[in-house]
Amino acid sequence: MIPRIGIFGGTFNPVHIGHLILASDAAEHLKLDRIHWVPCSRPPHKSDEALAPAEDRCAAIEAAIAGDDRMALCRWELERGGISYTIETVRRFRSVYPQAALYLLIGADSLPELHLWREIERLLDLCEFAVAHRPGYPLRPESARLPPDRVARLLGGALPAREVGVSSTEIRRRLAEGRSIRYLVPPAVEAVLRERRLYGARRAAPAAAARKGDWH
Repeated sequence: MIPRIGIFGGTFNPVHIGHLILASDAAEHLKLDRIHWVPCSRPPHKSDEALAPAEDRCAAIEAAIAGDDRMALCRWELERGGISYTIETVRRFRSVYPQAALYLLIGADSLPELHLWREIERLLDLCEFAVAHRPGYPLRPESARLPPDRVARLLGGALPAREVGVSSTEIRRRLAEGRSIRYLVPPAVEAVLRERRLYGARRAAPAAAARKGDWH
Protein backbone atom coordinates (compact mmCIF):
# COMPACT_ATOMS: atom_id res chain seq x y z
CA MET A 1 0.00 0.00 0.00
CA ILE A 2 1.31 3.45 -0.93
CA PRO A 3 1.90 5.57 2.20
CA ARG A 4 0.04 8.87 2.30
CA ILE A 5 2.06 11.55 4.06
CA GLY A 6 1.13 15.10 5.00
CA ILE A 7 3.74 17.85 5.31
CA PHE A 8 2.68 20.76 7.52
CA GLY A 9 5.20 23.56 7.60
CA GLY A 10 5.10 26.92 9.33
CA THR A 11 6.56 29.09 12.04
CA PHE A 12 4.15 27.68 14.66
CA ASN A 13 4.88 30.80 16.67
CA PRO A 14 3.07 29.44 18.66
CA VAL A 15 1.02 26.41 17.65
CA HIS A 16 -2.73 26.78 18.37
CA ILE A 17 -6.05 25.01 17.94
CA GLY A 18 -6.45 26.28 14.37
CA HIS A 19 -3.31 24.39 13.35
CA LEU A 20 -4.54 21.27 15.11
CA ILE A 21 -7.99 21.38 13.55
CA LEU A 22 -6.48 21.89 10.09
CA ALA A 23 -4.13 18.93 10.56
CA SER A 24 -6.85 16.68 11.93
CA ASP A 25 -9.26 17.58 9.12
CA ALA A 26 -6.55 16.93 6.53
CA ALA A 27 -5.65 13.57 8.05
CA GLU A 28 -9.29 12.49 7.96
CA HIS A 29 -10.24 13.93 4.56
CA LEU A 30 -7.10 12.79 2.73
CA LYS A 31 -6.77 9.51 4.66
CA LEU A 32 -3.21 10.35 5.62
CA ASP A 33 -1.07 7.81 7.46
CA ARG A 34 1.07 10.50 9.08
CA ILE A 35 1.37 14.27 9.18
CA HIS A 36 4.84 15.67 9.76
CA TRP A 37 4.88 19.07 11.46
CA VAL A 38 7.87 21.00 10.11
CA PRO A 39 8.72 24.16 12.08
CA CYS A 40 10.86 26.47 9.98
CA SER A 41 14.23 27.92 10.83
CA ARG A 42 13.66 31.30 9.15
CA PRO A 43 10.61 31.97 6.95
CA PRO A 44 11.37 33.64 3.61
CA HIS A 45 8.29 35.90 3.62
CA LYS A 46 7.97 36.82 7.33
CA SER A 47 11.27 38.48 8.09
CA ASP A 48 9.58 40.99 10.43
CA GLU A 49 8.17 38.31 12.71
CA ALA A 50 10.18 37.67 15.87
CA LEU A 51 10.41 33.91 16.27
CA ALA A 52 10.58 32.15 19.61
CA PRO A 53 13.62 29.86 19.95
CA ALA A 54 13.36 26.69 17.88
CA GLU A 55 13.42 24.35 20.87
CA ASP A 56 10.59 26.26 22.54
CA ARG A 57 8.42 26.07 19.43
CA CYS A 58 9.21 22.35 19.15
CA ALA A 59 8.31 21.77 22.78
CA ALA A 60 4.92 23.43 22.23
CA ILE A 61 4.26 21.33 19.11
CA GLU A 62 5.21 18.13 20.90
CA ALA A 63 2.84 19.04 23.73
CA ALA A 64 0.07 19.79 21.23
CA ILE A 65 0.29 16.50 19.30
CA ALA A 66 1.16 14.19 22.19
CA GLY A 67 -0.88 11.00 22.08
CA ASP A 68 -1.98 11.40 18.44
CA ASP A 69 -0.26 8.67 16.43
CA ARG A 70 -1.14 10.42 13.18
CA MET A 71 1.17 13.34 14.01
CA ALA A 72 4.96 13.66 14.24
CA LEU A 73 7.47 16.47 14.67
CA CYS A 74 10.09 16.88 11.92
CA ARG A 75 13.19 19.00 12.65
CA TRP A 76 14.72 18.95 9.16
CA GLU A 77 14.38 22.67 8.48
CA LEU A 78 15.77 23.56 11.90
CA GLU A 79 18.73 21.22 11.37
CA ARG A 80 19.34 22.70 7.92
CA GLY A 81 19.29 26.25 9.30
CA GLY A 82 19.12 29.45 7.30
CA ILE A 83 16.04 30.45 5.33
CA SER A 84 13.57 27.57 5.07
CA TYR A 85 12.48 26.90 1.51
CA THR A 86 9.62 24.44 1.10
CA ILE A 87 11.04 23.03 -2.12
CA GLU A 88 14.13 21.78 -0.26
CA THR A 89 12.03 20.13 2.42
CA VAL A 90 9.70 18.44 -0.05
CA ARG A 91 12.67 17.18 -2.07
CA ARG A 92 14.00 15.52 1.07
CA PHE A 93 10.63 13.94 1.80
CA ARG A 94 10.53 12.68 -1.78
CA SER A 95 14.02 11.16 -1.43
CA VAL A 96 13.19 9.48 1.90
CA TYR A 97 9.71 8.35 0.80
CA PRO A 98 10.08 7.85 -2.98
CA GLN A 99 6.86 5.87 -3.34
CA ALA A 100 4.68 7.95 -1.02
CA ALA A 101 1.82 10.23 -1.96
CA LEU A 102 2.90 13.58 -0.50
CA TYR A 103 0.43 16.30 0.49
CA LEU A 104 1.58 19.80 1.44
CA LEU A 105 -0.83 21.49 3.85
CA ILE A 106 -1.21 25.24 3.44
CA GLY A 107 -3.74 27.89 4.41
CA ALA A 108 -5.67 29.91 1.84
CA ASP A 109 -3.76 32.98 3.07
CA SER A 110 -0.67 31.53 1.34
CA LEU A 111 -2.27 31.49 -2.11
CA PRO A 112 -1.44 35.12 -3.03
CA GLU A 113 2.25 34.42 -2.23
CA LEU A 114 2.63 31.11 -4.05
CA HIS A 115 4.00 32.67 -7.22
CA LEU A 116 6.89 34.00 -5.08
CA TRP A 117 7.80 30.61 -3.63
CA ARG A 118 11.11 29.18 -4.77
CA GLU A 119 10.68 26.76 -7.70
CA ILE A 120 6.91 26.73 -7.29
CA GLU A 121 6.37 24.90 -10.59
CA ARG A 122 8.70 22.10 -9.52
CA LEU A 123 7.09 22.01 -6.09
CA LEU A 124 3.68 21.49 -7.69
CA ASP A 125 5.12 18.50 -9.53
CA LEU A 126 6.63 16.91 -6.42
CA CYS A 127 3.53 16.90 -4.21
CA GLU A 128 -0.17 17.62 -4.01
CA PHE A 129 -1.37 20.73 -2.22
CA ALA A 130 -4.13 20.59 0.40
CA VAL A 131 -5.52 24.10 0.85
CA ALA A 132 -7.39 24.98 4.04
CA HIS A 133 -9.89 27.83 4.32
CA ARG A 134 -8.81 30.86 6.36
CA PRO A 135 -11.07 33.71 7.51
CA GLY A 136 -10.79 36.65 5.14
CA TYR A 137 -9.08 34.68 2.37
CA PRO A 138 -11.64 33.33 -0.12
CA LEU A 139 -10.41 30.64 -2.49
CA ARG A 140 -10.34 32.80 -5.61
CA PRO A 141 -8.45 31.38 -8.63
CA GLU A 142 -6.91 34.74 -9.49
CA SER A 143 -5.30 35.08 -6.06
CA ALA A 144 -2.70 32.39 -6.81
CA ARG A 145 -1.22 34.18 -9.87
CA LEU A 146 -0.32 30.86 -11.48
CA PRO A 147 -1.25 29.25 -14.84
CA PRO A 148 -4.94 28.22 -14.98
CA ASP A 149 -4.19 24.49 -15.01
CA ARG A 150 -2.08 24.84 -11.87
CA VAL A 151 -4.73 26.90 -10.09
CA ALA A 152 -7.42 24.36 -10.95
CA ARG A 153 -5.29 21.64 -9.41
CA LEU A 154 -4.65 23.73 -6.30
CA LEU A 155 -8.29 24.53 -5.68
CA GLY A 156 -9.25 20.96 -6.48
CA GLY A 157 -7.28 19.99 -3.39
CA ALA A 158 -9.16 22.33 -1.07
CA LEU A 159 -10.06 20.80 2.28
CA PRO A 160 -13.68 20.84 3.53
CA ALA A 161 -14.66 24.36 4.52
CA ARG A 162 -13.99 25.07 8.18
CA GLU A 163 -12.72 28.48 9.20
CA VAL A 164 -11.12 28.89 12.61
CA GLY A 165 -10.50 32.52 13.52
CA VAL A 166 -7.43 31.99 15.70
CA SER A 167 -3.97 33.28 14.88
CA SER A 168 -0.53 33.07 16.43
CA THR A 169 -0.34 36.86 16.26
CA GLU A 170 -3.41 37.15 18.48
CA ILE A 171 -2.01 34.67 20.98
CA ARG A 172 1.33 36.48 21.20
CA ARG A 173 -0.47 39.78 21.74
CA ARG A 174 -2.76 38.39 24.42
CA LEU A 175 0.17 36.85 26.30
CA ALA A 176 2.12 40.12 26.13
CA GLU A 177 -0.92 41.96 27.52
CA GLY A 178 -1.42 39.44 30.33
CA ARG A 179 -4.75 38.25 28.91
CA SER A 180 -6.14 34.73 28.81
CA ILE A 181 -5.40 32.30 25.95
CA ARG A 182 -7.61 29.60 27.36
CA TYR A 183 -9.36 27.58 24.61
CA LEU A 184 -7.11 29.14 21.95
CA VAL A 185 -4.36 26.61 22.59
CA PRO A 186 -4.46 23.19 24.30
CA PRO A 187 -3.77 23.34 28.05
CA ALA A 188 -0.47 21.47 27.56
CA VAL A 189 0.68 24.13 25.10
CA GLU A 190 -0.28 26.96 27.44
CA ALA A 191 1.73 25.26 30.17
CA VAL A 192 4.82 25.23 27.92
CA LEU A 193 4.38 28.88 26.96
CA ARG A 194 4.01 29.98 30.56
CA GLU A 195 6.74 27.75 31.96
CA ARG A 196 9.20 29.12 29.39
CA ARG A 197 7.77 32.66 29.63
CA LEU A 198 7.38 32.94 25.88
CA TYR A 199 5.92 36.05 24.22
CA GLY A 200 5.83 37.87 27.54
CA ALA A 201 3.78 35.15 29.24
CA ARG A 202 3.78 35.04 33.00
CA ARG A 203 4.12 31.79 34.87
CA ALA A 204 0.80 30.31 35.89
CA ALA A 205 -0.18 31.08 39.46
CA PRO A 206 -0.40 28.02 41.74
CA ALA A 207 -3.91 26.65 42.02
CA ALA A 208 -5.73 27.83 45.12
CA ALA A 209 -6.65 25.14 47.60
CA ALA A 210 -10.28 24.14 47.39
CA ARG A 211 -12.40 25.55 50.16
CA LYS A 212 -15.13 23.63 51.90
CA GLY A 213 -18.32 24.03 49.92
CA ASP A 214 -16.56 24.90 46.61
CA TRP A 215 -17.86 23.26 43.44
CA HIS A 216 -15.45 20.64 42.10
